Amino acid sequence: MEQMVNVYLYGKKYEVPASLTIMEAMEYAGYQLVRGCGCRNGFCGACATIYRIAGDRELKACLACSTKVENNMYVATLPFFPLVKEVYDMEKIKPTQQIMMQLYPEIYACVGCNACTKACTQGLNVMQYIAYAQRGEYEKCAEESFDCVMCGVCSSRCPAGISHPQVAMLARRLNGKYIAPHCDHLDDRIKEIEDGKFEALIENLMQKPLEEIKELYNTREIEK
Repeated sequence: MEQMVNVYLYGKKYEVPASLTIMEAMEYAGYQLVRGCGCRNGFCGACATIYRIAGDRELKACLACSTKVENNMYVATLPFFPLVKEVYDMEKIKPTQQIMMQLYPEIYACVGCNACTKACTQGLNVMQYIAYAQRGEYEKCAEESFDCVMCGVCSSRCPAGISHPQVAMLARRLNGKYIAPHCDHLDDRIKEIEDGKFEALIENLMQKPLEEIKELYNTREIEK
């Protein structure tokens, strides 16, 4: 018989199989997930979750789709966090230190508490990439923040009110448009997509059973 554990979802106790992720445990308990669940086995960032294990004072953050339940786990989901998203035109801004001062001046109020890094569901060094953004080092900021899924947990713990994922997004956009080397082969591929070269291939793929698609993915030829 499968091992069972006790979890508390929204304050109510449930007994669920220990092999389930938090998201699967919610469905096992009878909850119908209608938002905050963009995937079931990846890192889209929509299912940000905070939890605490009974007897442990530490409040932890994770993604519900990829974190297994633990015994006496108290769970609260955070499907959306109101990040500050400034509006800008990439054709009109440049990768200067001043543009970050103009759009996200709150990053200069960082107190260095490192709460953002400790909270990150991806284990990123968030405080470090904010430091790069402060100095206008957008290439380094883009590299350090590359795996950010914009779940917003880091910002929820920030005393300075910094919207870290949006700062990182701006840095990656600036890096991609102005700093990183231009990729001619990417232009060629975009043109092929726009011309419909792959539409028949995609349509054929969509008709295949899921297991066959998984096999094709697992045995695909990976470019070096």
